[in-house]
Amino acid sequence: MRRHKIALIPGDGIGSDVIHAGRQVLDALAAADGGFGFDFESFDWGSDRYRRVGKMMPDDGVDTLRGFDAIYFGAVGDPKIPDHITLWELRLAICQGLDQYANVRPSRLLPNITGPLRPDLGRDIDWVIVRENSEGEYAGAGGRAHRGLPIEVGLDVSVFTRTGVERIARFACELAMSRPRRKLTIVTKSNAQRHGMVLWDEVCRSVVKDFPALDVDWMLVDAMTMRLVLRPGTVDTVLATNLHADVLSDLASALSGSLGIGATANLAPDRSAPSMFEPIHGSGFDLIGKGIANPIGAFWSAVLMLEHLGEAKAAGRLMDAIERVTAEGTTLTPDLGGTARTDEVTRAVIGLIERQNDATPGASRHVA
Repeated sequence: MRRHKIALIPGDGIGSDVIHAGRQVLDALAAADGGFGFDFESFDWGSDRYRRVGKMMPDDGVDTLRGFDAIYFGAVGDPKIPDHITLWELRLAICQGLDQYANVRPSRLLPNITGPLRPDLGRDIDWVIVRENSEGEYAGAGGRAHRGLPIEVGLDVSVFTRTGVERIARFACELAMSRPRRKLTIVTKSNAQRHGMVLWDEVCRSVVKDFPALDVDWMLVDAMTMRLVLRPGTVDTVLATNLHADVLSDLASALSGSLGIGATANLAPDRSAPSMFEPIHGSGFDLIGKGIANPIGAFWSAVLMLEHLGEAKAAGRLMDAIERVTAEGTTLTPDLGGTARTDEVTRAVIGLIERQNDATPGASRHVA
């Protein structure tokens, strides 16, 4: 039997709710398949740990994670701890420490889910946003000086390297070529950011020359926000910088019905380190203790993890179960207009997995 060693990091807020639900679903998939299993290990890293010992995770946390096949991450963020501490000392520390430079975020209007767009536009949403995940606006370069004085200054420097841009551009091209439309939109802001973003453009143009069968177009990031809303059917695979893709992918999830649906793969494509999979909805402190957090984003992230682990059949079974639950429409959390609780959605998905026959369902539409 194939065994996959998974690090569970629930993190903050509702992260614990959705990662616990995701683990239940993954165990159900393994039991139904019989050919693979999971060895889970949980880590209490996050804001509660920070309050106890002053660190979001141990100093050797990144090295500890290297021994796992994948990381299943819940959320980070606490209203009583500054975001630059919670984010930089946990999630970004892991992504950058393990060089998970490719962030992949699929977006699609799931069956029976109504987004804010007109139905004729909403049904055209079928996107994958590729986010450069290691440098750019989140490189961490900069500083502050003259603190407390009228001349106090704070600087954040966007860092773009030829190597960093080339590898994410090549990854995005290969992903776009694997999808039926073979279409890639490259997002930029080089009309205003005339150094780093100009390098971004130049390197991307050099890479796409190696993919003559790819349909490539370019958009300024502000125009891209309008295009996602007004002409969703013209978009397929999107490549953008760390900051730009961060914003665009939240918009994409909102247009797909809820941030609670959004899924993410933080990939180390050469597999020299484990990749990390997480829902994008954040820690949702207003939902703590209510039991109504939407677990679908965590389940969809588990689909991406299964694909990455080579368990394509199980990934397809889980995506099929997710879509059947939303299509039935009777077990949806409040963010999707329903009244179901997290555990009810989880039981519904598990029930469908257990009832599926041995035939492999349609392959998952978003390959990580």
